[in-house]
Amino acid sequence: MLTDGLKKVIINTEEKRCYKMETLTSAINVQVDARDKEQATNILKDLGINMSTFINMAIKQVIKKDGLPFEVTNPKPSNELLEALKEGEDIIQEIRDGKRTGYNNVNEMLRAIIND
Repeated sequence: MLTDGLKKVIINTEEKRCYKMETLTSAINVQVDARDKEQATNILKDLGINMSTFINMAIKQVIKKDGLPFEVTNPKPSNELLEALKEGEDIIQEIRDGKRTGYNNVNEMLRAIIND
């Protein structure tokens, strides 16, 4: 008989009943980056919990919130970043067009500065 996620095992003896309650569990196998797992494991250890406890907490929050317990967004670059990327593209084009000097590495640039 299943009740509230628990399995009840009822054993009848001559005049006694013995109830054994076992929690139903299910394994989850997840592939994650080894470095991410190590970092997360260390953080969780500092918090006094293990990965299994955290996963169970996260699942309970998904159920409680009826969705993800955090905001998932597609980050959009700021206008400042977009302008900087455009400026970088313009500089690369000027180097290709011969309007600006470009360097392949810092040493090459330093040699050019010293020789000027």
